[in-house]
Amino acid sequence: MACTSCSTSDGGAPAGCGNKGNCGTGSCNKLTVFDWLSNMSLPNGEKPFDCAEIRFKNGRKEFYRNTENLTLSIGDIVATEASPGHDIGIITLTGELVRIQMKKKGVNHQSNEITKIYRKASQKDIDIWAAAREREEPMKIRARELAIAQKLEMKISDIEFQGDGSKATFYYTANDRIDFRALIKDFAKEFSTRIEMKQVGFRQEAARLGGIGSCGRELCCSTWLTDFRSVNTSAARYQQLSLNPQKLAGQCGKLKCCLNYELDTYMDALKDFPAFETRLVTEKGDAICQKQDIFKGLMWFAYTNNFSNWHVLKIEQVNEIIAENKLKNKVSALEDFAIEDAPLPEKDFNNAMGQESLTRFDQPKKKKRPTKKKKPTENAIVANKPAGSNIIKANSSVALDKKPVLIKPKAASALPNDVKEQTITDKKPNNRPKNKRKPSGNRKPAERNPNEPKPDNRIIPNKKNESKE
Repeated sequence: MACTSCSTSDGGAPAGCGNKGNCGTGSCNKLTVFDWLSNMSLPNGEKPFDCAEIRFKNGRKEFYRNTENLTLSIGDIVATEASPGHDIGIITLTGELVRIQMKKKGVNHQSNEITKIYRKASQKDIDIWAAAREREEPMKIRARELAIAQKLEMKISDIEFQGDGSKATFYYTANDRIDFRALIKDFAKEFSTRIEMKQVGFRQEAARLGGIGSCGRELCCSTWLTDFRSVNTSAARYQQLSLNPQKLAGQCGKLKCCLNYELDTYMDALKDFPAFETRLVTEKGDAICQKQDIFKGLMWFAYTNNFSNWHVLKIEQVNEIIAENKLKNKVSALEDFAIEDAPLPEKDFNNAMGQESLTRFDQPKKKKRPTKKKKPTENAIVANKPAGSNIIKANSSVALDKKPVLIKPKAASALPNDVKEQTITDKKPNNRPKNKRKPSGNRKPAERNPNEPKPDNRIIPNKKNESKE
């Protein structure tokens, strides 16, 4: 019943997690412990540990005693003792690792307060449990409406039904103590079941509900973190982080638990540093620390009369100046101890695949170019040349844009009879008809002499061509 990938077989027994325990929905992998002793057999005469770890909704785990000596394995659904009735849970750990977990959490395995396991759950128990789980989400929405109607400053984050459906536990968060006696009466009247209210902290609420952190992974509190240590803003100051609450706060609205992870490393590195408020006395004036690099062991100082110019000093040099000041001696200037900043080498990120550009897949807009007349190709030039002109084609190695070489033919007497009448020219033939110029309106047509004979515009056929035909 943890997630959709955790299917059940025909007999009702769980078939296992389809994602091999790596799914992030429904608390399949919340606070899990790898049983590295599962393949080891007990020595002769040793009895297995009589307690087991059982998981309920949203990673809630409890320890129960196996008084009936049942053969239990990880993933079995069992019915456990509850008040009143019984509850349904899933076995998450058995054997000697349970003893280690109980010692880690401070639970005495010999205590009589540890409740017991009744039996393995039957199909009827699983059906009742599934029906109760389906009622939780609509009940949570209605419970929030009733809390808002009474104007209570509380947030109902989750509802968990007992396995037999006889009791519902309401988990809520609030900044102050709330009188919800009238609210419980409304809940009992609305839902007709036994009601139990339980207040949890904001961190516990995030651990129960789960989520994805700013690092891109599941929340630590919902996967492996069990103890919630207090986190102060001093942890961010020691690590020189920006005191921006939007960046330092987690899903719960409090400071992130991961601020404590690297705090010990920073504290060890800061042992050799002088105090940040240290004032260096020189002949040019007093200097105050402006910045420090913890892991490189550098400190930046500036004179009180010139805060724009910073000088870089090593820790050893700062301690040397402090020792001189304790002897009431002034050093000449910070420039004598300052380190010259070496220019950083320019980094040239050249990628052979061309992936350094973020817009490499964008199609650039094509600019409109003015249309140009196409140059006539070589074949077109040959086709337009009159017959009888000898043209030598350019070599393949010569560019096509060069003009073709023309060779003038021999004398007309040496030509054949069929081409004697044709002319040879180097210029391109102009086949376009000449436009006749029309007389303008201001000009008068030239006067013709009446004595001259009229021109004959008749077309005279070529006699030679007619004889050939």
